[in-house]
Amino acid sequence: MWITARGLFGRRRFLFLLPLPALVIVLAVLARWMGVSPHNWAQPVLIGLGLAVVLPVIALIVGTGVLGSEIDDGTIVHILSKPLPRWQIVLPKLAVAVGVTALTVAVPLYVAGVLAESVRLGLALVVAGAAGALAYSAFFLALSLLTRRPVLLGLVYVLVWEGLLGNFVSGTRVLSVQQYVITFADRIAATTLFDGQVSVTVSAIMTVVIALVFTVLAVDRLRSFSVAGETS
Repeated sequence: MWITARGLFGRRRFLFLLPLPALVIVLAVLARWMGVSPHNWAQPVLIGLGLAVVLPVIALIVGTGVLGSEIDDGTIVHILSKPLPRWQIVLPKLAVAVGVTALTVAVPLYVAGVLAESVRLGLALVVAGAAGALAYSAFFLALSLLTRRPVLLGLVYVLVWEGLLGNFVSGTRVLSVQQYVITFADRIAATTLFDGQVSVTVSAIMTVVIALVFTVLAVDRLRSFSVAGETS
């Protein structure tokens, strides 16, 4: 975990984690300072930007980076040469990805939630963001082992499946992490600023299922890597 965190924070890609969260805070502060009603800006900032863009993009950058960068530069060889079960490699990296993603989005979501309504909304967004970080990170980490273009495929999922189909085709919402996160925030905060479209039960079950399935898939995929860092 220490090696993964050091490698992640030592790369320039970590700098890309900062502008989007900062933008959420800036927009929330400006809206509050200008006296705009939260009903006019909360949904675009909290949902449209915070949960629908910042959370998945941060998870995509971090999730594909904890193992994907080591595969690209060949340092995965040193990890695979150790006599360790593959799950002992995947789980620490997943833990780092979830932790970094959750912490990065927690501050802007909390600040924006407090400015929009209350501390309860801010905490609800933090909890929802953590749940989303778990599901997204497992998914994107598995993608980094399944394809050579995990970022591209991750963006397709976020922009097309969640951003386009998830908002206009109701059937796709059951398979949308974004919808689960919105539901968690809505139910915990009991707010009128936005409304979840998926039941809490479905959201909780699917979040756990996605995290488990893609973690197992990542472990299984890593077993197929040879010491040379290529799949058999």
